[in-house]
Amino acid sequence: MRDLPWPAKLYLVAVIAAAAALIGHSVLTDGLVSSETLGILLVLALLFLVCESMPTLLNVEQFAVSVSFSAALAAVVLIGPEGAALVGLTAMISVRPGLPLIKRLFNGAQFAICGYAAGWVYQWLGGVTGVPKVNAFDDLIGPYAAATAVFVPLNILLTLTMIWLATRVRAMEVPLRGMAQFLLSYLGYGTFGLLVAGLWATVQSISAVLVLLPLFVARWALGQYHAQQKSYDATIAALAQAVETKDYYTRGHCRRVSLASGMIAQEIGMGLERLRAIRYAGMLHDVGKLGVPTKVLQKEGPLTEEEFAAIQLHPMRGLEIVRGIDFLDEAFAGIMHHHERHDGKGYPMGLAGDEIPEFARIIAVADAFDSMTSDRSYRGARPVEVAVGELHKGAGSQFDPEMVNAFVKALEHSPWQPPRPVEPPPAGATQTTTKDHDDPTMPIEVVSGP
Repeated sequence: MRDLPWPAKLYLVAVIAAAAALIGHSVLTDGLVSSETLGILLVLALLFLVCESMPTLLNVEQFAVSVSFSAALAAVVLIGPEGAALVGLTAMISVRPGLPLIKRLFNGAQFAICGYAAGWVYQWLGGVTGVPKVNAFDDLIGPYAAATAVFVPLNILLTLTMIWLATRVRAMEVPLRGMAQFLLSYLGYGTFGLLVAGLWATVQSISAVLVLLPLFVARWALGQYHAQQKSYDATIAALAQAVETKDYYTRGHCRRVSLASGMIAQEIGMGLERLRAIRYAGMLHDVGKLGVPTKVLQKEGPLTEEEFAAIQLHPMRGLEIVRGIDFLDEAFAGIMHHHERHDGKGYPMGLAGDEIPEFARIIAVADAFDSMTSDRSYRGARPVEVAVGELHKGAGSQFDPEMVNAFVKALEHSPWQPPRPVEPPPAGATQTTTKDHDDPTMPIEVVSGP
């Protein structure tokens, strides 16, 4: 609770108070549940608890989802709004390890609100509460669909609002395509609740057991997305590590460029799908160095025109290396053009201004900043303030002023943590790089041939 920003604390209290008010109102008016429905409530609460205790982790700040809400939707039909709220409230006693009390309280409260709202809509549209009769089952489909259409979006809205307030993930950063797919899949999983209610008319409490198998199949399907993302991340990390073996002093550079690129992207309001892609591009921006001879990268003194041309080709070589990785999407443009300059004097194509892809303009700033604030064999790391001054000095010539300003604003609320000082390379290592083509304060010297 102490670590939450005050808007998130106020929101948490408001959600808990709203859930308490709804349940309290039910107690004072109709009572919660009758003795006839108590057994149904306990079975559905147990089903909800089993699913809620084994969620699928996603790639968003320890965010997890489960298909437990299907039990709450079954309670909408079998018990009513009060029962659905109580089933959702059992999220507070989830046995999921390591779940803080604050998250338990929030989860239970928001599920209770969603269950009550869905139950109210179900009854308002003429849905009959109780164990459905077989010949009247068709009449439940419309009200149940409406209840699901209320429960699922409200659940997502309440949760994303807390994430936004607690982690500064803004609404504009939510990918519409990904959110639409997620919403549709969740709505589909909601049909399991209707399945439980329908089976209850024939096999009663055993219906909860019968529906566990498809529920866990649904959980497995949700987990595949997370596993796929982890596989993508591992692929990118392996390529970045291969690049950094070329130079002892640039270890961690790719990861930091990825981080700084993400900071800029967030500041300008980039959506989550593009934000993921720009981070991938930052990790792989120098992958083309794998195609540049190590002796050229580590050469002391000026480069010949041929050697400098080999370095200038590394963005194109990078594109050739990663061209077959289809999930990179827009990252290709960032890898290919991150050495273009705002004034058109960069490489490999001499693009200028808005001709340069947005990803490349972002990476150019992040790349130069990390190079300046990192140790090199020929100098120590420059202070952040000095590096920011150099970015401002290059704005309009080397860098896009908009991206420079966005990065400076991002640094104000997310201070940069410079890398630890680099230890001298191991004895016998040939790490003698005396230049850095990413450092705007140390341009590479090129000598013309005879």
